[in-house]
Amino acid sequence: MNLLECLIGIALSVLLLNPLLQVSANLIKQQIAYEKNHMMALEADRALELIGRAIRMAGYQHAQPAQENSSNQDSRKALELHQTATQNGSDSIVVRHELSSGADFDCIGNVLTKERTKQGLVHQGFFVNKQSLICQSLDKQGRLQNTTLLSGVHALRIRELSDSGSQVQSWQRAYRVRLEMASETSGVDESKTSRGFERIFSTRNLR
Repeated sequence: MNLLECLIGIALSVLLLNPLLQVSANLIKQQIAYEKNHMMALEADRALELIGRAIRMAGYQHAQPAQENSSNQDSRKALELHQTATQNGSDSIVVRHELSSGADFDCIGNVLTKERTKQGLVHQGFFVNKQSLICQSLDKQGRLQNTTLLSGVHALRIRELSDSGSQVQSWQRAYRVRLEMASETSGVDESKTSRGFERIFSTRNLR
């Protein structure tokens, strides 16, 4: 085999292998995008569950004699929802409640103690800042602290449902909580689209 035949053989091999290499590269990209989106879905579900746990605890009052109950909770402040009027804006929510007799945790996993309360109330807030979902809680000195829970969040939208169906008691309040995030496509253009994750949660202690 002379040099020319060798070069022709190499060229033909490249022509034959190139489509296979492109298919393999696309499959790898699709697999990476799938894994990223799957991980994003798990993280979004975890964040939604933290928000839902706070909503369920809103307004909780520990059973104790009236003279010992110094927090004097206002149901209007037990759950404060601030909704934006713009389409691209985000909502925010603040929840307050008393400590229970069991082991409670705030939105970043700290064990709730009397030191992490203000006027006897636990404070938990959720809002979006610079495309990150922020958890607002109290430190051991009772001061507000902000911690990033999740990145890549375009918006947090919370709506109170007027008709929540038969699964919710008449005295409960139901909220649809939605996170809008950037999702990677599985195509070859590596573009990103918006993907929404939502859950419905109801209060247990507000009347």
